[in-house]
Order: sequence, then structure tokens, then C-alpha cells
Amino acid sequence: MQRPPRPPACLRVIAGALAFALGLGATGVAAPAPPPVRVVSQTVGTDELLVAVAAPGQVAALSHLARDPVFSVIAAEAGKFPQIASGDAETILKFSPTLVLVADYSRAELVAQVRRAGVRVLVFDHYQTLDDAFANLRLLGRELGPDASARAERIIADGQARMRVLAEKLRGATPVRVLAPSTYGVVGGAGTTFQDLCDHAGATNLATTLGHLTGHAAPPNEQMLTWPVDRLVVSGTSVATALAPFRSLPPYQFMPAVREGRAVLIDECLLSCVTHHRIEGYEQLARALHPELFK
Repeated sequence: MQRPPRPPACLRVIAGALAFALGLGATGVAAPAPPPVRVVSQTVGTDELLVAVAAPGQVAALSHLARDPVFSVIAAEAGKFPQIASGDAETILKFSPTLVLVADYSRAELVAQVRRAGVRVLVFDHYQTLDDAFANLRLLGRELGPDASARAERIIADGQARMRVLAEKLRGATPVRVLAPSTYGVVGGAGTTFQDLCDHAGATNLATTLGHLTGHAAPPNEQMLTWPVDRLVVSGTSVATALAPFRSLPPYQFMPAVREGRAVLIDECLLSCVTHHRIEGYEQLARALHPELFK
């Protein structure tokens, strides 16, 4: 019996390309589709990154603090998504994630348990600066696919444009001498998110320049009374309510800035923000300290 002639090579190439496009293997059977991406975020910072770049269907669950406006910049938007309970890996794994986002301060045993379950874990360990935040957006975008990468690039471009506008407004402005008081017995010095806010909002952090503090450290109480504080940076619904705890708390109760109510407000979640949303904090603090430049 005579074999039928083989189709021309060009037709074989076209047929192969068509089979590839249709997801067919050499046998003509459809290749299995990759499993859908399901991401669980374990920290507030990774919540903000995930919601920014992921498609809604890729978000399996956010952290237990995602809806708390004290900590989360995206508290309102986070209400659209499930939350994990704080605690063990079981609360994460019940959402059947394909990827879990953690930070380098996440509990080591929790991270180990998730990995032992065969789930990929992405650890974010650089978040001190805005450049770190942009790099984290790109990193997560690459993990989630081309659409997420494109969203990350748009967010970065928008953030860079806002930073150029802010820098131009603050050009030549005299820095305002500030301090962020705390009822916990520490203040933020060099290397903190508050220092980062000051660096971009036309402010001088006296805890760094005069107190020579690094991180969140106990202030030199007696020396602090001599610092020329122009404004205190606080959070609350009003300056009066925000300063109320400090009016009877030494050494703040003896500070002229406290007695005279010289303070500005910033959203509490922005004081500790480690993502691209920190730009909102720069802008908010700059407007509060230099209102004449934003009329």
C-alpha cells in the first residue's frame, strides 16, 4: 500500500505553530493550563504592594491588619479581600496559595512551615527608601506576570513625576525643625521611616541632628528640652487631641511646642509606611509644614 505524500514543509511549520498557539502538544492533546496564581500577603507592607499590582483574582488573602487604618494605607480598599488571622501557617495555607509574601521580620517558624507545605515564599528585605519600594513593586510584578509588571511601571512613573513636582515646590525652602513625640519612650532618629519623611518634606529631624539617635531610641530627656522644635509631628483627628497625652507626660509637658500647640498632623499609617505610598506621606507633611508653597 502506498504511503500518502507528506505535506510540504511550510504547511508542517504552520500546523505546528497553530498547535502551539492552541496549547496542543505533539500528540494534538491540549497541554494542561498552569494553575491560577493565588497570593497571600502576611504583612501590611506586602498588602500594599500586592493590591497595587495584582489582578483582583490573584489576591487570595491579605494580612490581619490590612483593614486597620492605623497601620494600612489601603484599609478601605482591603475590605474587598479576605484576611488571614494572625498566628500560624495554617491560617495562610487554608487559602490554598501558590505564593506567600512575607518580610524579613516575619516569624521564621511560620515561613519555614509554609515552605515545608511546598508553597513558594517571597521575602521582602529592603524597604528603607523609596527606591527600595520601587524595586519591590518591580520584583512582585515579575512574579505575577506581564500585566502586573506593566502596572508596577505605571505606578513608578507616576511616583517619580510626583517626586519631581514636590522637589520643585520645596526648592529653596527653609527646613522646619521637627520632632515626632511618642508615648512609648522612644523617638525616631536616623534610619527610620520618620527620617525618610523629613528628608523629602522640607524638614530637619532634631532627634537625628541634635540627638544623634539611630532607629527608634530613648531620647535624652533633659537635653531634648533645649532643642529648638518648630513643630511636633503627630497623628490624630486634631492637634489638640493629638497633643493631649503629652501635656502631662515628661519631658514633653515642659516643651514650648507642646504648651503652645505647635504641631502638624499626618496620618498615622503614613508615619510607618514602607511602600510607594510613602510619597503620600511626603506630600502630606510638606503641605503641613510649608502651606505657603502649596496655595
